[in-house]
Amino acid sequence: MPNTYFQFKQFTVHHDRCAMKVTTDGCLFGAWASARIASAQLELKNCLDIGAGSGLLSLMIAQKNNINIDAIEIDSNAAVQAKQNVAASAWSNQINVITQDVLTWQTAKQYDCIVSNPPFYESELKSGRKTKNLAHHDEGLKLPQLFSFIKSHLTEEGTFFLLLPAKRAKEIDSLLKQENLYQCQRILVKQTPNHQPFRLMIRGGKKEVGQVEATTSVKDENDKYTPAFTALLKDYYLYL
Repeated sequence: MPNTYFQFKQFTVHHDRCAMKVTTDGCLFGAWASARIASAQLELKNCLDIGAGSGLLSLMIAQKNNINIDAIEIDSNAAVQAKQNVAASAWSNQINVITQDVLTWQTAKQYDCIVSNPPFYESELKSGRKTKNLAHHDEGLKLPQLFSFIKSHLTEEGTFFLLLPAKRAKEIDSLLKQENLYQCQRILVKQTPNHQPFRLMIRGGKKEVGQVEATTSVKDENDKYTPAFTALLKDYYLYL
């Protein structure tokens, strides 16, 4: 039986009530986004986590950044568990979990930072569970809707971070361009150097500043975590 929780160095994420479990690529993305926010030395006042699930991304960002985070989640069971995970952490005063569909959320609030690991399986076989489909498939929140929301609610100097499927890279480029959203950094994620990329981590904003592209791997040819992965996750993973 799989664990119902994931233990990090400074917090615990229970995810048995969440359709979207803690994943390696999700952890890599959270650590990368958190590090970029910290290193940017920007005076970010707030952050929005779209599709918060268990609260993983919000907790990873809060560990390294003194920033107020709104974490919005459509599934009530996942939102309850996210609230419990946040309440048990050292950053309960920084993170506000909102149970709401972001597409019907009435807010005029602007955010300096928006992060999302959205549902992105477009045509793959679906589960019989609606909550799992909402978490994994884009039937609830499609990429054009997500990008439109980001355009409307990101401040002019703001930054967004996205974790998306590498195989939809061309479509993603086109959709972002339609919204006049610009990528300044994109990282292709491989399981090992010998694998094809399976995830795409994107950082961007409303201003065109040039784009840097890189490739990273989770593990090396000997099935060991790579130095790049270890550097990002060493403050989070228990045994790094």
